[in-house]
Amino acid sequence: MPMEPLPDLAPLSLADIARLHAERRLPPVEQWNPAHCGHSDMRIARDGTWFHQGSPIGREAMVRLFSTILRRESDGSHVLVTPVEKLTIDVEDAPFLAVEVKSEGEGRDRKLAFRLNTGDIVAAGPDNALTIRQGEDGPHPYLHVRGGLEALVARSVYYELVNLALDDATDPVGLWSDGAFFPLGDPA
Repeated sequence: MPMEPLPDLAPLSLADIARLHAERRLPPVEQWNPAHCGHSDMRIARDGTWFHQGSPIGREAMVRLFSTILRRESDGSHVLVTPVEKLTIDVEDAPFLAVEVKSEGEGRDRKLAFRLNTGDIVAAGPDNALTIRQGEDGPHPYLHVRGGLEALVARSVYYELVNLALDDATDPVGLWSDGAFFPLGDPA
């Protein structure tokens, strides 16, 4: 079954985006508990590229499909899970990359929605927090996606968020989305 094409976020309102997100049904991976079967020979690089046996997976639809059965275990590891098997997958940083943001409103009334490299759409808010972690090479922004899975926010998207935050002139520098405030500065 072919996957639906990704919608263009530019002409959509956040209400339209929320509706699209609600219509998307993911497999109930949190309910599946098969025996661990080994390693998948797959890896997700820091830049969001998926690899199998050392080669990039070139079919976007395959990556999108695999992303729907991805789960984070309580020990922090990542697995691909179906009702009958569970395979470990290596993740260099975060399994997803937030590659686009759409903002509506200002200040406390702002709402933010992100498109991930897999086509998923995630609205930032109380259940999907934006966090900043300090790395050796500077701040690393992350968006909670689902079930302990995160998206690294692409540098260009982070700069867009910082510009919005500077326009809002909050102290500390940050953004509101769906009633939650997210500081964007150095977590120190």
